Amino acid sequence: MPSLPRGFTLVELLVVLAIAGLLLAVAPPLISSAMPGVELKAAARRTAGALRLAREIAIADGRDAALIIDIDSNHYRIEGDHRGGSLPAGLEVELVAAEDEMQSDSVGAIRFFPDGSSTGGRVILKRGDGGYQVGVNWLTGRILIADWERD
Repeated sequence: MPSLPRGFTLVELLVVLAIAGLLLAVAPPLISSAMPGVELKAAARRTAGALRLAREIAIADGRDAALIIDIDSNHYRIEGDHRGGSLPAGLEVELVAAEDEMQSDSVGAIRFFPDGSSTGGRVILKRGDGGYQVGVNWLTGRILIADWERD
């Protein structure tokens, strides 16, 4: 007579459910503690993307295009365009731009020209002791993201 396949016992199932419950209880704090770093990196990438878009507009349209950044409200927009966005609340934003591009102490721009060059500058996004800087090379218009650490 063929033997019947064996199943799991009730004790084995309870042990598996207890382990799964423990993992579900421990996982959210681990995920939420990693989120600020992920949010910060995403903000740096979003800023770099907006700068690249402004550069592409300048080259494609044959006109100057500037990304205007308001560090008080954490908002940015492309000059003369409806496109813009905002950075997460709680981030410290610092803008280093050409003096001619600063509209006030908290609002300034990084401008791109039709040949792809730029006024240059950088946007520093920080939280605590770490962060990212999004830099724009004035000669080439190249945009790079680099780690930033408080001195």
